[in-house]
Amino acid sequence: MRTFTPEERRIRLLLRHRIAPEARAGEPVQVARDLVGLHSSAAASVYLAAWARVRDFQSESLGQALYEDRSLLRILGMRRTMFVVPVDLAPVLHAAASLPLAARERRRLAQQIEAAGITDRGETWIREVEEQTLEALAARGEATGSELSAMVPGLREQMHFGQGKKWEAMVSVTTRLLFTLAGEGRIVRGRPRGSWISTQYRWALMESWLPGGLPELPMQAARTELVGRWLKAFGPGTRADMRWWTGWTFAEVDRSLAALEAVEVRIDGSTAYVLPDDVEPAPPPAPAVAFLPALDPTVMGWTERGWYLGEHGPRLFDRAGNAGPSVWWDGRIVGGWAQRKDGQVVFRLLEDGGTEALRAAEAEADRLARWLGPVRFIPRFRTPLEIELSR
Repeated sequence: MRTFTPEERRIRLLLRHRIAPEARAGEPVQVARDLVGLHSSAAASVYLAAWARVRDFQSESLGQALYEDRSLLRILGMRRTMFVVPVDLAPVLHAAASLPLAARERRRLAQQIEAAGITDRGETWIREVEEQTLEALAARGEATGSELSAMVPGLREQMHFGQGKKWEAMVSVTTRLLFTLAGEGRIVRGRPRGSWISTQYRWALMESWLPGGLPELPMQAARTELVGRWLKAFGPGTRADMRWWTGWTFAEVDRSLAALEAVEVRIDGSTAYVLPDDVEPAPPPAPAVAFLPALDPTVMGWTERGWYLGEHGPRLFDRAGNAGPSVWWDGRIVGGWAQRKDGQVVFRLLEDGGTEALRAAEAEADRLARWLGPVRFIPRFRTPLEIELSR
């Protein structure tokens, strides 16, 4: 059985995730395709993830792909997470992850509405309000959630969310219903209000954004393709890695592995998988530094992270498992970074990578600060080291 060393896995990561300078892409659509989507829960992270991987990246090129060419699409995907994906990959995520999730969200919303005393016929009430919402959106073309709630009274109803949790709050129906409609592929997040770091998006009907809407695919075929794309980008990986990344059960992962005829290999004494034609080693690139953003798809690509994260998790992740900004050297996380109020990008290395690593990190911090210019942002999920550095 083929054994992959941690060094071999890090070489793959550097090349396939386009972190090594010689592997950088020419445009952001290719990056989103190679990484099976860019995490979009935080608006700035999408742009920063592209900046780290695209030669001479300009924020306008990503905006062009998202809102003018529409070659990229922001879509609800695995683990209830927003992703930016190439438009040809969107139907795969939609069938494999979004639709099953949206079905659960619809049932949950109906229960919450009934528990809030809004109605005792939750599903019927939802259908009536969503039809009014879709009609309002069709009439307006594009609208924010607040604009839609002003037009549709039902969206303004309040209900309790997250009882007993630290995020417990009263929320309007607007957020949950639009989330469900997006998961079903009936509406889509369009251009945000404000700059590229804005999180307030305008909504549009999917059919108006993409003529004909999202093509329908059989769920199992889509899941098999999604696992195959993950293996190409992230393999070798364990069943636990794939179960975590997809949010599926082990049985659902196993069906896709069997359909792909994935090959068993060994990593760190455990069984892992690669595609049948993907067992050969790759030549190592030159050592290089990378500043990756919070919730970067590489950082969040596996659940078993010791081979690239080491012991740095408590400093670089929050308690919910969200990754903060990270500094990489030669395929490993060696520190973290943050932006201060004056725009300065600062970093701290949590292990000694030598003079070469330190100088490379200093140059990369300066390059990032110059690219950001007047833009200031705060990660959506704050982590211990990012908070400390940003003061």
